[in-house]
Amino acid sequence: MNTQEREDSLTLEILETIEQKNDVTQRHLADRLDIALGLANSYLKRCVRKGLIKIHQAPANRYLYYLTPKGFAEKSRLTAEYLTTSFDFYRRAGESLTHIYNECERTGYRKVLFCGISELAEIASLRSLEHDLKIVGVFDPECKEKQFLHLPVWNSLADVDEYDICLLTTLKNPDAIYKSLIEQIDSEKVLAPSILGINTQNN
Repeated sequence: MNTQEREDSLTLEILETIEQKNDVTQRHLADRLDIALGLANSYLKRCVRKGLIKIHQAPANRYLYYLTPKGFAEKSRLTAEYLTTSFDFYRRAGESLTHIYNECERTGYRKVLFCGISELAEIASLRSLEHDLKIVGVFDPECKEKQFLHLPVWNSLADVDEYDICLLTTLKNPDAIYKSLIEQIDSEKVLAPSILGINTQNN
């Protein structure tokens, strides 16, 4: 996700949250958006400057936020844009995963380990049903859950069951994760879908 996409995503979440609850606090917004309180305040002020939100002071030093007509129009535009982008992501992700799975079948790799819990991992799980492959589980050092899509989750590679290849499915800093993986595993056994844009030749 580039900077503009990130900004659009945060703006959409702010507009959706305020539409649902006009007495939302900045701290609640920050928690919901998983950003710092100062950044939530900055985005709110930006929405006000753009004429998307109006603020009214309420008793006890509280504030009420309302979407303006321009705010409602912007929310609709961003929602449509998000859905278009999501469908495009699903299509491109599916194509890149199908290419990898075809290559796995051609080379005799059958046991696949996902690396990273994400939307990409969900798509990878669905696409794997079209191939003669077995997903053994997911390696994700940050995950506190023990299962993902009924698959076991491991926080350490040392604990992982036997696998043939590791498929990079993280969307959080995938380039750094890829470099970390090839320091621990034979680089030929670490596969990265083309949608992640990783230059595997230079790693």
